Amino acid sequence: MPTDYLKRILTAKVYDVAVETPLQPAPQLSQRIGNDILFKREDTQPVFSFKLRGAYNKMAQLTPAERKRGVLAASAGNHAQGVALSAQKLGCRAVIVMPTTTPKVKIDAVRRLGGEVELAGESYSDAYQHALELQKKHKLTFVHPFDDPEVIAGQGTIAMEILRQHTGPIDAIFVPIGGGGLISGIAAYVKALRPEIKVIGVHTQDSDAMLRSVKAGRRITLNDVGLFSDGTAVKQVGSETFRLVRQYVDDFVTVDTDALCAAIKDVFQDTRHVVEPAGALAVAGAKRYAAEHKLKGKTLVAITSGANMNFDRLRVVADRAEVGEAREALFAVSLPEQRGSFLRFCKLVGTRNVTEFNYRISDAQRAHVFVGVQISSHAEAEKIANNFRKHGFETLDLTQDEMAKTHLRYMVGGHSPLAQDELLYRFEFPERPGALVRFLEAMHPDWNISLFHYRNQGADFGRILVGIQVPPSDKKVFKEFLSTLGYPFWNESDNPAYKLFL
Repeated sequence: MPTDYLKRILTAKVYDVAVETPLQPAPQLSQRIGNDILFKREDTQPVFSFKLRGAYNKMAQLTPAERKRGVLAASAGNHAQGVALSAQKLGCRAVIVMPTTTPKVKIDAVRRLGGEVELAGESYSDAYQHALELQKKHKLTFVHPFDDPEVIAGQGTIAMEILRQHTGPIDAIFVPIGGGGLISGIAAYVKALRPEIKVIGVHTQDSDAMLRSVKAGRRITLNDVGLFSDGTAVKQVGSETFRLVRQYVDDFVTVDTDALCAAIKDVFQDTRHVVEPAGALAVAGAKRYAAEHKLKGKTLVAITSGANMNFDRLRVVADRAEVGEAREALFAVSLPEQRGSFLRFCKLVGTRNVTEFNYRISDAQRAHVFVGVQISSHAEAEKIANNFRKHGFETLDLTQDEMAKTHLRYMVGGHSPLAQDELLYRFEFPERPGALVRFLEAMHPDWNISLFHYRNQGADFGRILVGIQVPPSDKKVFKEFLSTLGYPFWNESDNPAYKLFL
């Protein structure tokens, strides 16, 4: 039994700065999925995130001498604000190392709370290494964002509140996972007092370091992590959190960006509050888990962990929420270039609401249409595609095609005869000055850019689609270029939608 953590959590010092957050029913979502969903509203904390709990609990237990010297943290967002507010309350110095890629709004938030910000490196890992150097130099106390028993215990007070607030049966608690501090504290407390309650961790598909580590039996370091859910974008989980998760967490579920966007919309519809992607992660996981396991009439708790949302990011959330909730399907349809084909196709679409429609003639034999249609279920998408095919229209279902959703829908055109030896790649760039220049300078001078699409989505990173003309003799050099670039990338050269429209 996790008695050591039970005592730590019961005696945690968090309520000088943190508040007991509501455990709020979600009636609309509950009715739709046939289970009672409760949101644990950590997005309503003073810094709009649960991170305040662990940071303050760690700092409140420092000795007077340690407080006098001050504290140090490395963070790109929520943990930084938690440490800064805790230091303000305790009257001690707080130095926060943040990556140079951190949006100004987050840097300003930390400074408003009295934190001293130092910018170093382009990632959390770079900032962390710089913080360790400062720690040695200035003898500051490092406040880890997740891999510390006192931080874990502070986050565990959320579970203490849940069990006190809801005395009836709880079947499962869904918790977002980044480094593992939140789920470790919750699982340790729940398994000590109510072991029948399942604790289920939720990952994004592109940031699943804990799940991979548990499967491997050792901590795995990811080469790249997805950046949309930046609050959980961790390449390696903590050693203590890994130990606790292996011991106490019952199951895991992963979700994609579309499901996250749909969950943000779900939370808004029931609360009229906008959570950040990591804040909606548990909600998305609860929905998927309930559907996969055919749960009905169960009581499910989802931790809405934060609301530090960049306002400009709402445009991509609105775009992708419809796909995530199976409300929009995307298709590439080939029409024979003959009189009446276009009208015949439009009649097949019928009275359905069209969300996107792009038409491009290809050659003398055919034209291509990129079309979005509102649907009520994934099964309906398949039915529509089969109906198009039945009437002689070649059809590709692009509903789950990331390149199509992020880029293609904004740039339907046609293939150029000049684009010889073209390779098509998707990249994620940090949203900061100089990122594109760095990319171009790293390229071989003999390679030509033949296609380029970028769309600002209000996030901390930009998504870019690039066509590069690389002679076959340069393939090895090109692979070396990709490996040293330092940006996540995906090869789309064989994507059938690319061959149809670009």
